[in-house]
Formats: sequence, structure tokens, C-alpha cells
Amino acid sequence: MTPRRRGWFRSGPDNAWISGARAATAAAFLDMDRRQTAAEAGVAASEQVFPERHIGAVWEPVRARCYAASGAYLSFTDELDSAEAAGTAITDGPARADALVRELADAARGVDEFYHAHRAGLEHAVSVRASVPQLLAQVRAEAERELAAAESSEYVSYPSVAAGVRKLSEALVTASGVDPGTAVAAAREAATEVRQACVELREVLAEAPSRANAASNAIASVTTRLAAVRNRADALGPAYSALLREFNAASSADLTNNERESRRGIEAADAALVRARVAAADRDPETALDLTATAREHLAESEQLVDAVTRRLELLREVRADPEAQLRTVRFRLRDAQMLAVDRGLVGEWGSVLDAQAERLDRITAGLTGRHPDYWAYVSELRTVAEFIAGVVDRMRKTVGTDST
Repeated sequence: MTPRRRGWFRSGPDNAWISGARAATAAAFLDMDRRQTAAEAGVAASEQVFPERHIGAVWEPVRARCYAASGAYLSFTDELDSAEAAGTAITDGPARADALVRELADAARGVDEFYHAHRAGLEHAVSVRASVPQLLAQVRAEAERELAAAESSEYVSYPSVAAGVRKLSEALVTASGVDPGTAVAAAREAATEVRQACVELREVLAEAPSRANAASNAIASVTTRLAAVRNRADALGPAYSALLREFNAASSADLTNNERESRRGIEAADAALVRARVAAADRDPETALDLTATAREHLAESEQLVDAVTRRLELLREVRADPEAQLRTVRFRLRDAQMLAVDRGLVGEWGSVLDAQAERLDRITAGLTGRHPDYWAYVSELRTVAEFIAGVVDRMRKTVGTDST
């Protein structure tokens, strides 16, 4: 009689142990496969829903272990079938069956450890993936309601409403073309875009009734501003003439075209305002608002052109009355910079640079000669020196010096 082996299996000349081996290994394999299938579903869901978590990389060695155990099981089963059919013996068959059961059990245990470590994330991913079809159905229904509301609205011809309808329609087409079963992340993103487009369309529809009043107020405001800019522009010509009479021609060379360009801007603003009134009368307040915004831009440019001339005249008259005033300001900043260089121990690095600015200021002052000195060049050069000194000061404040000379 063949002695009994430890474990589930028996061995004998008739291979009677094979049926027991087949049953035990099959049970171990099916248990492992069931656990693997459940875990793999969670991993697949996580990779689709939360790809940034890279859970698949963590799962891969566990999966490889299961595949290796599955391969060993299938190979051993083939051996059992062949031995049983041919009536031949399998060397160390019962021991190998015991080892295979342990390998399958170890692989199953590895799956359990992985699943328990990541259970919350895996189950959440599965839940999210399962909810995507319903989410898409919900946003489609929401989009259809919003589109129907827009189409039946008296404001459907407003540019903002038309743009909102187009955006929502395009988002809906994109969402309809996504397969939630294979492209979960894309489906969720598409659903989000549809929902956002719904919100935006609702908002423009809610704001539409106030557009007419807003356009009316804007037209009135721009009309007032246009009149004010025209009045200010009337002072440009006399101011420019005064510049030419009182100061060096170079002081106003860059302002030669300001009067013509400012008038051109005022005319463009007037034309835009006329078109805005027409749009408002045609019940197109949004176009009217766009046109008033254009008019404002033209007026702002014209104002800058006018102010450049009048302010230049004021500035040059101030400098002519007291040329030393701005020079004193720059020299004061230079002295502060030199004191900072001493305090920070940076005289060796910046002392000569700052001394050169003092000499530069002397040259600038010496340039104020003749009946009509170039006060604009004087002011511009002083500003350049002031900016240079400010840059040196900024660099010194960022530097820890060691030179105390």
C-alpha cells in the first residue's frame, strides 16, 4: 500500500491522487482569479478616472505574480490530463500540487494586501466610472433645457446669447461623441464643459434684459465725454503754437502730429457713437455697448494726445521759471545713493559710477544756453540720470557689501 502523503493528495500506481490534486488546485486558482478580477476592475477604473494616481504601476507586480501562478496552474493541469489519459506517473506530482496550491494562495494573498491598501481609492474610482453614463445623461438633459429656453427667448438674437448657444451646442456634440465605457476621463471632462456652458448661457440670458438700459446709459456717458474731449482739443492748437513761440523747436518736435491725430480719434469716436445709437434703436443693445466701448478707446487716445501737448507746455514753463528745481531733486537722490554706498560698504563698486553721474549733471546744466535753451532735452536727460541712480540704489540694496572705504 502506498503511504499517505501530508496534505490533500495521495499517490499510487493508479494516480488516484490526480482527482484530488485537480480539485484542490482548481479551487485555489478560482479563488485567486476571483480576487484578481475584482482588484483589476478597480485598477482599470482608477486608471481611467484618476490616471494621475498611477495605480496601475503599483498593481503591475501583483498582477505579474498572479499571471505567473495562473501559467503554472494551466501547465500543471495539462500534465495531469496527459498523465491520466496515458496512465503514466508524474514525478513528485503530489508535492508539486502542494507547491502550486501554495503559490496560488500566496498570489491571492498579495492581491488582498494590495486591495486593502488601496481600497478606498479603488472603490471610489469604480463608483465614479459607474456614474459617468448617468452624469452624461443628466448634462444632456440640462443642456437641452437651456437651449430650448434660449431659442424661445426674445433675446436669442443678442450676440452674447447666440455665442452661448453655439458654445453649448458644440460642447453637447463633443459629449455625445465620447464613449463613457472606454474614455471615462474624457467623458467627465466633456460633461464638465457642457455644465459650464449651461451656466454661462443661463447667466447671459439673465443679464439680457438689462442690456438695453446699460446701452442707453453708455451712449449718454460717451456723448458727454465726447463733448468734453472736443472742448479740451480746442486748447491743443493754441498750446502747440505757444510751444513753438516760447521754446526751442526740438522741445515739441515729437508732438507735431498730435492735433491731427487727436481730431481723427474724435471723429472715429463720433462715428462709433452714431452707429451705437442706430444699434440701440434696432434693439441690439449689445452691439451698441461694443460700439460705445470702441468710442471710449478712441476718446482715451485723443485725450492722451491733447494732454501731451498741454502738459508739455506747463512743464517747460515751470522749468524755465526755475531750471534748478528738477536739478536739485536729482542731486538730492544722488547724494542719498552715495550715502547708501558708504553705509553698505559698496564705495569700491559703485563710488566711481555715482561720481560720474555728478559730472553728467554738470554737463546737462551747461547745455542750457542760448535764447531758447532746449528745456525738453534738459528735463529728459535729468530723468534718465534719475532712473539710472534709482537702478543703482536698487542693486545696492540687494547687495551685502564689505568695502567700507
